[in-house]
Amino acid sequence: MADRPLASLSLTHVHYDPNDPVSYFCAWLALVPQGLCVVYATLIWSTREIEILLMFGGQLACEALNFALKRILKEERPKQMHGKGYGMPSSHAQFVSFFSISLTLFLLLRHTPPKRPTPTHTPLSMVERVGLSALALGNASLVAWSRTYLSYHTNKQVLVGCLAGTLSAVVWFIITTAIRRSGLLLYILDHPFTRLFRMRDLVVEEDLAQSGWEKWESKRASRTKATSTKVKSR
Repeated sequence: MADRPLASLSLTHVHYDPNDPVSYFCAWLALVPQGLCVVYATLIWSTREIEILLMFGGQLACEALNFALKRILKEERPKQMHGKGYGMPSSHAQFVSFFSISLTLFLLLRHTPPKRPTPTHTPLSMVERVGLSALALGNASLVAWSRTYLSYHTNKQVLVGCLAGTLSAVVWFIITTAIRRSGLLLYILDHPFTRLFRMRDLVVEEDLAQSGWEKWESKRASRTKATSTKVKSR
């Protein structure tokens, strides 16, 4: 083993200037796509929401497009960069652009929360949804900018990545909208295989945390009532 050459796991390997705090911050931003993949997997497993699965499917298709574009365009990375592979378009910029635009389209166009608040829940207002969208877009901008700061990509490579990610998100949103309107999504959800994994479609109209919270509050009230009755009977 000692005589064998070792390799580096480039998935999380980032070059940065240790004497530059901004460069160090940008190195952490380089891990955002990996973090978002963990978020996707966690949400899909914990919520079984078909909307999240569809968004992740679009994200993977966007990555496949980036893989193809890099091998078609074959543009090298900046000369000062030691990274392997082609640089056009930036995969990081394309990834976060797809995610942020998809989330924005969902929050502003597809998500239709109840108009009236309940005693235990107030739906997200349009202002709050716009704020969340702006936060996602701002994060994507930071990640994209960090790729040029770390010299992994040129400005053109990052801009093309952002454009490819944005267009992919818009096209995927149109496709999934057509799937919904055609009734195909309901057919898929009613399929025995899909039902085996308990897939559902609630997030478009509901707050996923709310139903669990209401169940907990009901259970808590019942426990409090039972304890109070038990104390009075003594």
